[in-house]
Amino acid sequence: MTQPFVYRFSRPLVVLLCAQLLLGASGATEMPAIGSSVRWPTPAPDSRTLPTQTVPNFDAPSATHCARPVRTYETPGMPRVSGAREERRYAELSKEYRASPAVVPSPTTPKPMATPAAKSAPAGAALADAIAEAPPAPVAPVAPAPAARAAGELQAPVQAQRPANEPVTAGMVDDNADFSEYLAFHGRTQVPHRERDISVRYLLQVRDARGAVVPDAEVAVQAANGAAMWARTDSGGRAWLHPNAFDKAQSAVYEVTVRKNGRQSTVFLQRGQKNAVDVVLGGKPGAVPARARLDLVFLIDATGSMDDEIAKLKATLRTIADQVARLPSRPDTCFGLVAYRDRGDEFLVRRHDFTNDLDGFQGVLDALRAAGGGDYPEAMNEALNETVHKLSWRGNDTTRLVVLLADAPPHLDYGGPQYDDDMVAALGKGIKVFSVGASGLDKQGEYIQRQIAQYTGGRFVFLTYKDAANPASGPGTQTVHDVGNYSVQTLDKLIVRLVSEELGRLPSGG
Repeated sequence: MTQPFVYRFSRPLVVLLCAQLLLGASGATEMPAIGSSVRWPTPAPDSRTLPTQTVPNFDAPSATHCARPVRTYETPGMPRVSGAREERRYAELSKEYRASPAVVPSPTTPKPMATPAAKSAPAGAALADAIAEAPPAPVAPVAPAPAARAAGELQAPVQAQRPANEPVTAGMVDDNADFSEYLAFHGRTQVPHRERDISVRYLLQVRDARGAVVPDAEVAVQAANGAAMWARTDSGGRAWLHPNAFDKAQSAVYEVTVRKNGRQSTVFLQRGQKNAVDVVLGGKPGAVPARARLDLVFLIDATGSMDDEIAKLKATLRTIADQVARLPSRPDTCFGLVAYRDRGDEFLVRRHDFTNDLDGFQGVLDALRAAGGGDYPEAMNEALNETVHKLSWRGNDTTRLVVLLADAPPHLDYGGPQYDDDMVAALGKGIKVFSVGASGLDKQGEYIQRQIAQYTGGRFVFLTYKDAANPASGPGTQTVHDVGNYSVQTLDKLIVRLVSEELGRLPSGG
């Protein structure tokens, strides 16, 4: 089990403050390591209760395998009532997760990391506790709502049924590759959302002494005032760092510490530097796994308007799995499924933990039905929280991917988990989210899906049609979304392409 370093404020504070003065005078970027000041993921208070995040809000991934039957857990829905009564009733219903009676949990389930008695439960703790303790979170100010939504709840855009047995086409944009355009999209799109300032960013690149990239290395970034963030490098040994997203004081200098397999290295990031943050992990590199390890999750809005998309995924899952299995890295793949609806439905979140039993996984997907919903926003916040914190993600040297398929934004008016906290935790656990905008996704939904994808290093994928505004027009190249410079493929081929690109960046042998 990964043990945290003991945190000591006095020495890091003095050294980093001195660093700011020295770097300002000399322009230097290399300094002595601070030593034992770095903190690594252990259970910690939810970030919403902290003015500045100073401890991780997640557990480090640590599962060792997924060779087990499908295990299913459910957070129940509830009748729609109002105000405090709704919150109290929902908290009561959510205190226990119900294991599916058709599935017996495997006795080989990895044990969770121990929780120090002095610390609060992590952000992935029982949903009821989060709802009971957290008021509805404030959202970024926006322009007045359109008249169609001013009188009440958000309403879903009109959607038309598509003909059966036709391919689903999709385009994709990489907002980290075209970051200036992404910032322009941010500036011209005024919708309710959870604000994280990503306007300043730095690329971290980690290599070993031979110059080979180091994937899945743990990263801790810390300011002198205690503000901190965590990440794991992707399959190419990279991670994007956004200081303003975690440090409101906008400190001048940050300590960046990277570790993996007993090796550790520290450098300093100076605000405003033009070059990337390059870290070399010295010592003997660890052995590269003979096969890549891939944890792949489908996170799906299962409300009534998603019937077409769910049907297409059911039909193509086997093709996706077969094509992934034939990739050059021959990945050892674990599949997970998280479906969600809303509070007034049969279930809020239903999650199926990782398994390598593809037949069993296809079975739970085939059993999924699109139903419920009602209003336009859905329980994406709660579902993303369970995806990040409650699935048995494998530990070191794993590529962790989520395909989020949704046609509506999350409820921002509920208390409890919020998507921005969990996208931050996802980066800390090395989970990339590929957000897929289904038919009917509005501007707010697009904005939030792109936030999640960009911050975690993923991509924004969107379905395309012959007539952009009419999904019933059939597959095509047009979209209503605010994107440009994209190519179009069928959705299943695009998912395989994204997985292939991720695994293709791994060092040779993995």
